[in-house]
Amino acid sequence: MNLLLALTVAVLFGAGTFLMLKHDLIRVVAGVIMISNAVNLFIMSVGLARGRAPVYPLRENGVVSDPLVQAMTLTAIVIGFGLSALLLAIVYRVYTQYGTLHGFDEDPRDDDLEGDRLPATRPDRPDPERERRSA
Repeated sequence: MNLLLALTVAVLFGAGTFLMLKHDLIRVVAGVIMISNAVNLFIMSVGLARGRAPVYPLRENGVVSDPLVQAMTLTAIVIGFGLSALLLAIVYRVYTQYGTLHGFDEDPRDDDLEGDRLPATRPDRPDPERERRSA
């Protein structure tokens, strides 16, 4: 069982790292989410101990599970959800501002395929470059 959990954590972490190295911002966000899930699974698998629920009054000579592991994992899940929401809001803002989800090193307007790209600016917003040239 430990080997299966270790392999699952390794695959999630590796896939998340692979996605974070892509230029597409949605894949970067998906990579962050996958790494967050891998870390949560790692915390749970390392600190998970079988035992009774830690509710007082405790029985003597009874094995009790550690509530700190569950609390840390729940906190990590909430932080991961907040980070994911923030990253998706930033990606949406980048998309509305620039009309693309490509990364910083590439310019999608330099592609040879002319028909499948988005315009550089949105049609409902004025283009500052065009306004400067016409003035």
